[in-house]
Amino acid sequence: MNIEKKLTDSIAKGLKELYGQEIAEAQIQLQKTKKEFEGHLTLVVFPFLRMSKKGPEQTAQEIGEYLQANDPAVDKFNVIKGFLNLTIASTLWIELLNSIHQEANYGICTATDASPLVMIEYSSPNTNKPLHLGHVRNNLLGKALANVMAANGNKVIMTNIVNDRGIHICKSMLAWQKYGNGETPESSGKKGDHLVGDYYVSFDKHYKAEVADLMAKGMSKEEAEAASPLMNEAREMLVKWEAGDTEVRALWSMMNEWVYAGFDETYKKLGVNFDKIYYESETYLEGKDKVLEGLKSGAFYQKEDSSVWADLTPEGLDHKLLLRADGTSVYMTQDIGTAKLRFDDYPIDKMIYVVGNEQNYHFQVLSILLDKLGFKWGKGLVHFSYGMVELPEGKMKSREGTVVDADDLVEEMVATAKETSQELGKLDSCTPEEADNIARIVGMGALKYFILKVDARKNMTFNPKESIDFNGNTGPFIQYTYARIQSVLRKATEAGIAIPTTLATNMELSEKEEGLIQLIADFAAIVKQAGEDYSPSIIANYTYDLVKEYNQFYHDFSILREENEAVKLFRITLSSNVAKVIRLAMGLLGIEVPERM
Repeated sequence: MNIEKKLTDSIAKGLKELYGQEIAEAQIQLQKTKKEFEGHLTLVVFPFLRMSKKGPEQTAQEIGEYLQANDPAVDKFNVIKGFLNLTIASTLWIELLNSIHQEANYGICTATDASPLVMIEYSSPNTNKPLHLGHVRNNLLGKALANVMAANGNKVIMTNIVNDRGIHICKSMLAWQKYGNGETPESSGKKGDHLVGDYYVSFDKHYKAEVADLMAKGMSKEEAEAASPLMNEAREMLVKWEAGDTEVRALWSMMNEWVYAGFDETYKKLGVNFDKIYYESETYLEGKDKVLEGLKSGAFYQKEDSSVWADLTPEGLDHKLLLRADGTSVYMTQDIGTAKLRFDDYPIDKMIYVVGNEQNYHFQVLSILLDKLGFKWGKGLVHFSYGMVELPEGKMKSREGTVVDADDLVEEMVATAKETSQELGKLDSCTPEEADNIARIVGMGALKYFILKVDARKNMTFNPKESIDFNGNTGPFIQYTYARIQSVLRKATEAGIAIPTTLATNMELSEKEEGLIQLIADFAAIVKQAGEDYSPSIIANYTYDLVKEYNQFYHDFSILREENEAVKLFRITLSSNVAKVIRLAMGLLGIEVPERM
């Protein structure tokens, strides 16, 4: 049941009776009444002044009087300048709650055969180091966005492109070969991605020492860097890899397998998964073919040195290199190759790339190039551009090993959640297994919520301590409210109270109760808006507002001790539906909610 739709029909009818003119529904603007005014919904009357030929206040008064006399939905009204604030009758709010109560997945749409297919690329790690805090933001945004797009009725394919080739990979390989003494994840007890990352740091340390040594012998910094034997060996290794050298390829395969096993563990902890993983080592040659195809069709041009370029000056950009003079590909070429393979695999209608904002220009160019190459979704590709994430201490650097590792962060979050929960006595009645599980749910909920509540486009500072606060706009505060409602519902069941399928509508509700129903009902529009704006933060902040309102209601009203039986059943049903929407909303963010805390 849609109260806004019902009112819009009444308003259109009223305008025709009052002023003798038909009006398009799109011109009738209803919005939520601002908190400082009395009412639930506000009608903006300025579009109707031409037909009423009266001032805004008089027009609003006439429409208000008509609605109150002719539509039982309108209980009362008040006029503030050109705004008509309408108070909706309690009966309608209870009917609305009844209809929400019937839907187990209220606000969530499911895909049909005719739904568009949306592909979302996220994660995109390099195989020379473990996932870090920046990847955590990327993965959590990507997964939440996939959930939101699916909840809007799209078919969604989650995909990952692994950067598994290039000089940075060779650096880790060479350092392991030189200084590793055959160390493996099994022999060292380290996760494979951490082990390989250690050798990436080791390469940098030895390289810097080499450069310093050469500079001490009189070379300039540039000369020393160019003369570094270690760097030259890494370059030679890359040439051998490109040529398919069996020894180099075997070492590459072995170390990559270690990294993938490590990544899988981290992805599992983060609750992240993919439908299809692509590897740069398999896509970069495809891109070369596609660029040569574009050259043939006249979309691109070739210089005298045989390099291939795209002229993007008609689009207000510059000339873009696509193939070097020696025929090797650049980053853009690889993205074109990956796009081709994906399009071969799936009938993509929309492509969303979850990549940091330092790549804004890259995706602007990629969109134009894919369009020139005939990909139907090229022009409309979405770069879901997000800001950097830092810790209170500042920036992170992989080469120097000062990066905040995703696994360490997860471990720290769960440990802090356990410590905080114990201090607050929230785990007192739990078995050790339950306590560990709750600590995991709360720790991960704190991490995910703190990152997802921030508008993705903004840079952010992640503060682990702040995120685990059980008060304020945090995951644990929302999780604790959910667990509190579950406790109320368990007590109701123990007392033999069954939640009815339909509530009686003949009771007066308080403003707070009506406001809560209106807030629950908003969930469907919030999911839609989050999908249209590609913005999981809208869902996070809506959930916090809902929880804050519910806690005030819980504090001000009796639920199980309410003497009026009908009111008691209403409040239990209301609580149950608040919990349902919290669970659905947090689920879209990839966050679990505990049944007890």
